[in-house]
Amino acid sequence: MNILSQIIANKMLIIPVAAWFVAQALKTIIYSLGERHLTLYHMASPGGMPSAHAALVCALATTAGMVYGIGSGLFAISVILAVVVMYDATSVRQAVDKQSAILGHLLISFPKTQLEFEDRMEQLVGHTRFQVIAGAALGILLALWWT
Repeated sequence: MNILSQIIANKMLIIPVAAWFVAQALKTIIYSLGERHLTLYHMASPGGMPSAHAALVCALATTAGMVYGIGSGLFAISVILAVVVMYDATSVRQAVDKQSAILGHLLISFPKTQLEFEDRMEQLVGHTRFQVIAGAALGILLALWWT
């Protein structure tokens, strides 16, 4: 079996990546409908609805449980990784969002002659709990369907 066919046959890789892709595609559709025009920016952006990170790690954990059993080390590692990633998305990265917004407001108050900024700060980095739950549900359901 060649390398490409081994990669394609690897459920522990393909299913989580597919979950990430589906979540990013849904996010792109949701934001494009809201903005009333197609924008592919959200296909690769962090943050937003649903959480692609949560979809990926929950699909990974679910696939590990389905393929190797819930008593396996791979399932345990995958669940721990999923918890860490989802906690990070809702707590740490949400705090970064708030700090970014505050910094953005502060920078606006400075006259342009004193302070020049070429890059806008990204303010959509973290997730709400609902966005993470939606991503997790998407990942779990996709993995259950696929396995």
